[in-house]
Amino acid sequence: MPIELVKEKYSTPINTVEIGLGAQTVKIGGESTLPFLFDEGSMPNAPIVAPEILDCEPTEWSESLKGPFGDSMKDPVRWASKCVKDFNAKILCVRLQSTHPDYGGKNADHVIPIVNAIAKSAGVPLIIIGGGDDERDNDVLPKVSQALKGENCLFGIATQNNYKTLAATCLADGHSIIAESPIDINIAKQVNILISDMGFDPARIVMHPTTTSLGYGMEYVYSIMERGRLAAFIGDKMLAMPFVLFVGSEVWKTKESKESGAAQGINWEVATAVSMLQAGADLLVMRHPDAARTITKYIEIAMDRGGNK
Repeated sequence: MPIELVKEKYSTPINTVEIGLGAQTVKIGGESTLPFLFDEGSMPNAPIVAPEILDCEPTEWSESLKGPFGDSMKDPVRWASKCVKDFNAKILCVRLQSTHPDYGGKNADHVIPIVNAIAKSAGVPLIIIGGGDDERDNDVLPKVSQALKGENCLFGIATQNNYKTLAATCLADGHSIIAESPIDINIAKQVNILISDMGFDPARIVMHPTTTSLGYGMEYVYSIMERGRLAAFIGDKMLAMPFVLFVGSEVWKTKESKESGAAQGINWEVATAVSMLQAGADLLVMRHPDAARTITKYIEIAMDRGGNK
């Protein structure tokens, strides 16, 4: 007697968020099933990889991570162009590291020409991330947002305690926003509600649940993402946002990746990215081009095998 597999059908799809303009627009989200379960629903937009670059030469990256980029890392515009031309990037993440006090504390007048030049030369949608210092980000990001007004970028990062300035400027300038929570489904929902209460369209919010690349932490992230996705599928509109995961920055800060050579770091980044894809990640920000290339191929195979071309 054949065994009939139980299949779940859900009522509410994940929001579709568009980043960029015209023919270069990238769409994320839109799925109505858990990852790659095509017999239960659809994934109209394949997950996508965004290479991460900095607006200044990185001083803490290992030599094995710097190697593929060579001298282009001395110039963020050349670095961005290399990612697009040599590594076939469809979207880029630019981290404004130089604005952080520990990395020079540069102001908006310094970074705006850089992001404008990257936008012009790269020709792909941009994710713009602050340096991680709240005070500096609240000063710099609104000015960068205004400089890129109408470009439909994805800006971050908004948190429960620091969301108003970024949400207001993204709303005014027509950008989408990344809402971050510390691996907590209730805080994730609350941040989305707070941003939405400012008049921000929930369909322009992307969730960042934070992640880790090692042990129990990664397993916990997986379970939180899965819980959030299941809640969205049964109708919770304040959790129906696509996920973005900053895989590269987490992996390459570990001692194991820094000190064990390129192969270990690449494998670690691939393993982390695959785990996050299976948890529901829609957008992966990665660092090593070999890891990014492997994950892009993994996504293509997974989508093709499901007949969801």
